[in-house]
Amino acid sequence: MHYEMKIAGLTRQLPLCPINDELYIAAFVMFGDVDITEAAAKELLTKAPDFDVIVTAESKGIPLAYEMARLSGGKDYVVFRKAAKLYMQNIIETSVDSITTDHVQTLCIGEKEASLIKGRRVLIVDDVISTGESLRSMEKLVDAAGGNIVCRMAVLAEGEAAGRDDIKYLEKLPLFNADGSIKE
Repeated sequence: MHYEMKIAGLTRQLPLCPINDELYIAAFVMFGDVDITEAAAKELLTKAPDFDVIVTAESKGIPLAYEMARLSGGKDYVVFRKAAKLYMQNIIETSVDSITTDHVQTLCIGEKEASLIKGRRVLIVDDVISTGESLRSMEKLVDAAGGNIVCRMAVLAEGEAAGRDDIKYLEKLPLFNADGSIKE
């Protein structure tokens, strides 16, 4: 089963994946899709306020953050990692319980990444915002690093996230029943 939708002027077939017996989601994966990454980044930037640095969570938001930074004239971008790396010092971390992952994860940054955020206008970007758990974790890291969040953005807002007034997004993504019909 697939769900066809138009995103940033491009049509894509998103496979439906089970979360449980009664809930399916449409999988939107930007990896390997250069056209959708470029088009979404360009369109999101038309909705973005002035900012100094882009942040995203590892891993599906990375190509989007990179392309938005590139299109913005080479602005900085920071990736919140799922695990501490040897090169990271004075690590700041938080946990996240996302709908698309079967366990609680960690997001973290080191002092180098935190210095790119401190005192700056931060644009949080992600591929999809659904429950908002990943977004909350990113907000905590930005706050801990001393950044000023100016906007929260995603390519797609899934389910109830589409009703939020604190995020900007390109398209609404519905939730699905096991038979592929849209949940009401």
